[in-house]
Amino acid sequence: MKLFLREQRPLIFVYITQLLIITLIYWLDGFRNMEVSIYACLISGCLLIGYLVFRYIANRSFYTRLEHPHASPEPFQGEFSGDPSQTPLAEALQQVLRSQFRHYTTDLHNYKHKIESHIQFINQWAHQMKTPISVIHLILQKKDDPDSTAIGDELDRLKKGLDLVLHTARLDTFERDFYVETIPLEQIVRSAASEQKRLFIRSRIFPSIDIEADLSVTSDEKWLSFVLSQLITNAVRYTASERGKIYFKGYRQDTDVILEIRDEGIGIPASDLPRVFDPYFTGENGRRYQESTGMGLYLVKQICSKLGHDLSIESTVGEGTTVRILFRNT
Repeated sequence: MKLFLREQRPLIFVYITQLLIITLIYWLDGFRNMEVSIYACLISGCLLIGYLVFRYIANRSFYTRLEHPHASPEPFQGEFSGDPSQTPLAEALQQVLRSQFRHYTTDLHNYKHKIESHIQFINQWAHQMKTPISVIHLILQKKDDPDSTAIGDELDRLKKGLDLVLHTARLDTFERDFYVETIPLEQIVRSAASEQKRLFIRSRIFPSIDIEADLSVTSDEKWLSFVLSQLITNAVRYTASERGKIYFKGYRQDTDVILEIRDEGIGIPASDLPRVFDPYFTGENGRRYQESTGMGLYLVKQICSKLGHDLSIESTVGEGTTVRILFRNT
């Protein structure tokens, strides 16, 4: 109604102005019968009101859609059905909207198809690259010289990069690729730490695991393993001193389970803490360590959010960083 009145405001103004001008002309011409003038104004006003009521009823659904637009195009598509009571202007506008909507859906479909094809290509490429990496690892296991060790270290970095690409590509289709189950927390932490043993040995940093044996969490083992590997990689990367330790501590808090991963590294500046979960944010430490991509903690945060786990981080420069994962058992 408000939109309709705003649109008809010029018409009402012109009508009242015209009525006053005509009355004034008759007055100047010597016509002095006020009763007739008032009667004529009432009849003319009733005709105007009738016209406005007709216009509003004819375009009521049209104005309602304009005043309450939908947030997404899908529900709006069903409202493009023809309404015989609508005026030619409303019908013409709906035809334009229908045409634009068809072009929009076509472009959106093509864009989604390109994105899906690109993601499929990335997944296939990453899987294909894993095969030669595994073969090279098997070949290097037979050798024990410094060059072979260095090649093995670089292969580990390459494998982690491929895992990062795979999980980033799969994040948008997370709902299709996860399986929730009850997992012993100590088992999955030890498994994740064992997979990073070359990294621990190369950096001369040792894991310290203190987790109650009866602690279990409800999560997806594959995605949670990736989260732990990213947190371990970050903890080791930013631990400058040798003979340092990465502490894993699991405990129960009421009905929930908390896993703490604490390092003795360089810490994160307070100004960078609010942004560490932003994509591609490397911060001050990332500029000092060129291997940082800024995607690790972002993926960790996104995966934990999709799994229903709370993630928090505390850090003190020069002392280390503590990351906590809260597994809710509700």
